[in-house]
Amino acid sequence: MQLSVKELWRYPVKSMRGERLSEATVSERGVEFDRGWAVRIEDTQTIRGAKYLDGLLDCEARYLPGTSAGLVPHAAITLPDGAVINTDDARINERLSEVTGERVTLWPLQPAEDLDHYLVHQPDPGGLLAEMRRVMALRDDDPLPDFSRIPRALQKELSKYASPLGTYFDAFPMNVLTEASLRHLLKLRPDMQADVRRFRPNILVEDAEGQVGALESSWVGKTLALADLSIDVITDCPRCVMVTKAQADLVKDPTIMRTLVKELRQNLSVYCTVRGEGVIRVGDAITVG
Repeated sequence: MQLSVKELWRYPVKSMRGERLSEATVSERGVEFDRGWAVRIEDTQTIRGAKYLDGLLDCEARYLPGTSAGLVPHAAITLPDGAVINTDDARINERLSEVTGERVTLWPLQPAEDLDHYLVHQPDPGGLLAEMRRVMALRDDDPLPDFSRIPRALQKELSKYASPLGTYFDAFPMNVLTEASLRHLLKLRPDMQADVRRFRPNILVEDAEGQVGALESSWVGKTLALADLSIDVITDCPRCVMVTKAQADLVKDPTIMRTLVKELRQNLSVYCTVRGEGVIRVGDAITVG
């Protein structure tokens, strides 16, 4: 099967709309500077994304080349009203608090050793499973996603911290989605806005054959080779309420989650890790092995 990179995406601020790239430097940390910033709710002192903070997806972020905020560059954020504000602007926390309706602050990536920065300071009183059901928009009779392929050490880390230490990722540094999966969603529900932006991959894969189905799910346990990289496909990506939220010209659509739960065990796209370092470009060929 002939596969290639159709689109490359990076998200400077966790849960804000990202930037589409023509090429990207990729290493074991994923796309360079991906999720380099995140918002913290001050009342709980906890890093959170759009699962908890409405309004973040109404913002769009892009990096400012030649700048530095420590581990990552500064970024320009376009707010819902069209105003653009940079991450080093003294008004940034005030403006983002207005957007989210919460008292928040914006943080660049911090060292992994800063455990308190990543700690979930106020866990859900109902426990981890109750919180998981809420943010994943699961009904009482819906099964939980299969997390068995996520390493135990990472599961333990995510039970205590908002993200893997030293990152603002949900779990893994790379997410890969195929156009075949988007076609599958449209086959299941032709009226759905099955847009790549809802699912926030780093790589959207094109296949010359026009396949229909969750193609990438068949890659779990295999390796994608492209450029000078080996991308190990670890597990299917369980989806949460974020895919149903409105953003830009995409409308709010809770039925997306119902479709994913019923037809795809709640999964769409795959989580990956990366071996090596190199530059990926749109059009690069991909080999599954």
